[in-house]
Amino acid sequence: MHKILFVCHGNICRSTMAEYVMKDMLEKRGLDRAFEVDSAATSREEIGNPIYPPARKKLLSEGVPIGTHRARQITKADYKYFDHIYIMDHWNQKNILRVLGSDPDDKIEMLLPRDVADPWYTGDFDATYRDVVEGCERILNSYI
Repeated sequence: MHKILFVCHGNICRSTMAEYVMKDMLEKRGLDRAFEVDSAATSREEIGNPIYPPARKKLLSEGVPIGTHRARQITKADYKYFDHIYIMDHWNQKNILRVLGSDPDDKIEMLLPRDVADPWYTGDFDATYRDVVEGCERILNSYI
């Protein structure tokens, strides 16, 4: 079982989009039983909140099923549990290390070689969706 955690600042846009895009990709390829996928935040700002409505709308418009989501903050237990932790931008790197302290097992990496577009600031959920799909495809290709 491969365990993947996606992390962004608030866990209501990018990391949640990545979680559901990855779950959809895995299911369509018949790989969903081989992976566990979740998402979390580096901050506590949005804890308990659902997926941001425009992010939800974008996923549904692309045919990506979504479940019941409530934002949560990453924990040290998450670090121990998950095999890979994918972050969305360079600020997440700084913030995640504030929560976890360090990355001794080298589990944390960027989803893409560049920052994933942040729709909270840009309002461009199409760009974020494209970035997330690109990153999730890259991850899947690394397992195939």
